[in-house]
Amino acid sequence: MIKGYQAEIERIYENIREKEDNAFRQRRKEISTKLPIVIDLEAEIGKLCVEVAVSSFKDMANRELHISKLKNRITDLRVKKYEVLGQHGYSGDYIEKHYKCNKCRDTGFIGNNKCTCYKSKMVQLYYNSSELKEMLRNDNFENFNFELFPTKKLNDEPESPRKNIENIFSKMWNYVEEFETTEENVFFYGNSGTGKTFLSHCLAKELLDRGYLVVYRTADDLIQNLRSVKLDNNQAIENLLINCDLLIIDDLGTEQITNFSKTELFNLLNKKLLKGKKMLVSSNYTLEVLSKTYSERITSRLFGNFTLNKFFGEDIRVKKNFNKMR
Repeated sequence: MIKGYQAEIERIYENIREKEDNAFRQRRKEISTKLPIVIDLEAEIGKLCVEVAVSSFKDMANRELHISKLKNRITDLRVKKYEVLGQHGYSGDYIEKHYKCNKCRDTGFIGNNKCTCYKSKMVQLYYNSSELKEMLRNDNFENFNFELFPTKKLNDEPESPRKNIENIFSKMWNYVEEFETTEENVFFYGNSGTGKTFLSHCLAKELLDRGYLVVYRTADDLIQNLRSVKLDNNQAIENLLINCDLLIIDDLGTEQITNFSKTELFNLLNKKLLKGKKMLVSSNYTLEVLSKTYSERITSRLFGNFTLNKFFGEDIRVKKNFNKMR
């Protein structure tokens, strides 16, 4: 979880509860003025509920029959209350508390466990306060343009760039659909400008919109984060990188490659694999260059624990720029 957002999330829940408390009081005030009989019925229901509770502990003859009669009376009064409200255009629960989340009653917790709505609010806070929101404004599955990829087959590839990207696109959409149950990690590699980053953004946006915590880092930013974790004991960053639902590492190989960066990258990959936390890594390097650049410990995990997807074709960024100039 993102510890730094805990206080802000608690304030969100407080505001939700306060707003509903005010609305609840206003609804009751309205009904007490227009339909006082409903308030009287509620008061009688409350008294009978207390009597049921007290009778449960009393040593009395025909206790079960007495309690049964009380419960039937309560049911009749509730039906009458709903009928009166309905006859005057109100819903049956008009003067009851209305919760945005009925599971936790807008507290964020079910017992000691965080409710699913808590995570959704946390993801939205992270999304809104990160650079992702602007990055993903246009980068999504709906805007993916297959027309930018040539249909002509390249000599050294088994299929055309268009067919290849269609296959990868389809696999990534299935990855999103099966994200809750899959254990798959994804690796994109190939020459620059062939759609790796754009498709990574598509995945990030779709999963964020579905309530998953996606953390996006360029390789250089990631190493800076890992330096902060190692040297400054930044546990909040470590917690975010390790425990997010999906960590995207873009442009692997563009970071300054040192013994420190290789060691900490390996440690991160290894921790996430051991914990079953999913990753998507992309690189402009070929597999051969990656093998020469990184240690065998890193490449064995990238090549052995990730599904490999090769991108190829002409540089789409250059092509789009030329099209604008025409």
